[in-house]
Amino acid sequence: MQFHIERMTCSGCARNVTKAIQSVDGTAVIQTDPENRKVDVETSATRAEIEAVLVEAGYPAAREAA
Repeated sequence: MQFHIERMTCSGCARNVTKAIQSVDGTAVIQTDPENRKVDVETSATRAEIEAVLVEAGYPAAREAA
């Protein structure tokens, strides 16, 4: 899954996004790119679960077009 996170602008934001996703799936493989505000996630969690924790953490995400 890929997400665009407009509010993820630095490495600190990327850590917060990573922690939020790991709260749903501790084994998720997460690659953050704060410069381009993108996150790639390999997870067993659903897209809705990931989007919900990101909103809760203050980093609402938009689905990236494939």
